[in-house]
Amino acid sequence: MSLVDYIRQFFADPQFQHGYDGIWQRIAEHCWYSLIAFLCAAAIGLPLALLTGHFGRGDGPIAALAAVGRAMPSLGLIVLLAVKIGVFNFYAVLIPLVALAVPPILLTTHEGLRAVERSVVDAARGMGMRPWQVLLRAEIPSALPLILSGLRTAAVQVVSTMTIAAVIPFGGLGRYVVDGLSEYRYYEVVGGGFLVVVLSVLTLVLFAVLNRLLVSPGLRAGNRG
Repeated sequence: MSLVDYIRQFFADPQFQHGYDGIWQRIAEHCWYSLIAFLCAAAIGLPLALLTGHFGRGDGPIAALAAVGRAMPSLGLIVLLAVKIGVFNFYAVLIPLVALAVPPILLTTHEGLRAVERSVVDAARGMGMRPWQVLLRAEIPSALPLILSGLRTAAVQVVSTMTIAAVIPFGGLGRYVVDGLSEYRYYEVVGGGFLVVVLSVLTLVLFAVLNRLLVSPGLRAGNRG
């Protein structure tokens, strides 16, 4: 069977039309888990990066922390935490995903503020702005394309990696992949993977819309150039 045939079989299976194993139920679980992990990562990474970027400190530690976070094996950490704090504890899933999402947010936001032209900062200070006003009104708007880029990368990583939550086990679209493999229902595996790809693409579209709405046309034109 081709991939298209597997996907058709998956969507035609009555088992996945309603109930706890229904497609919309699994999508809702996957989105909810992903949103929690993403918001936690943003709450950690954004304030720290804004602080270090504004004051021009911590280039080396930020880069090192980002490198460590990128190299962290999410699945291995989930299994380790599941053994330590309990298989059905959501923190066993949340902690590795937050650790995965923080580095791109931290690094790109920090670099975005560091890349803001000094003339912009000096002009803001010359207008009598306080330090926090310089950050909010001059530095963040100028760095917004990179900030959104880091948030987009983190969101896509969380959405795509959330499938491993089913290993310990939890719900979400990863449930189709894990259950399908264990029961040799490969159409279920393909269908679950297809839905994860769709959610990842929709996440990219969402951030493209946000970039269009929030970033000034001048900055968007400069990034394309």
